[in-house]
Amino acid sequence: MDREQMSGIAHADHPIKSPLDDDAVRALLARALPRGDERILDLGCGGGEWLLRALAMHPGLRAEGVDISAAALEQARASAIDRGVEDRLVLHQSEAEAFSAPHGFDLVLSVGAAHAFGGLLPTLAAARKHLAPGGRVLIGDGFWIADPSPEAVEMLGDFTDLATTMDRVKADGWTPVHGHVSTRREMDDYEWACWGSLSSWALDHPSDPDSAQVLETAETRYTEWLRVYRDTWGFLTLVLRETR
Repeated sequence: MDREQMSGIAHADHPIKSPLDDDAVRALLARALPRGDERILDLGCGGGEWLLRALAMHPGLRAEGVDISAAALEQARASAIDRGVEDRLVLHQSEAEAFSAPHGFDLVLSVGAAHAFGGLLPTLAAARKHLAPGGRVLIGDGFWIADPSPEAVEMLGDFTDLATTMDRVKADGWTPVHGHVSTRREMDDYEWACWGSLSSWALDHPSDPDSAQVLETAETRYTEWLRVYRDTWGFLTLVLRETR
């Protein structure tokens, strides 16, 4: 089983592929979309859950999503039809860095996908290219709650603490107008959902040739979470406007 298939199973019960609960997602979108008639873009949209929820909240919204995965975009299309918002959603199969549009966007979002751009600041640089004057960015990425082990840094990336992360964002020309630090409950709920879904799938499909691999992966991820990064890694989601 490839990584994309496994991710689909892991996130079946947590379609927002980040440690955020439904109330937090709703509040972030409300702050990021003050009018309700914006044009929005998701760089690395995956199955499009952020866009679908935004479209459901605001009938006047128009949305576009970019992702390299044909399977994820097909899932987004199917979900858009199910929710009755397909006429306001355009999906592009493309590398996010290569995507271009003839118009700017009132909101550019990228939550939990900064690794694809090489980090938080490169993700903000990519978002800035698509931002209409006066627009906003909704971005989510990790930070260190406490000093991490070398193993945690190697596993998750070279983050900084919360204060330093905020300093870097401000120095890059952005002003935070709203933010959310994921709670311990949100962090734990996300991990339980992902690795529990993998474990359940493996146990429900004992004769599948991938069953043993999936169960082993779930067990490995549980161990990494509990022993390597649970007490040191956090997640920050920001709504930003350009300072200049």
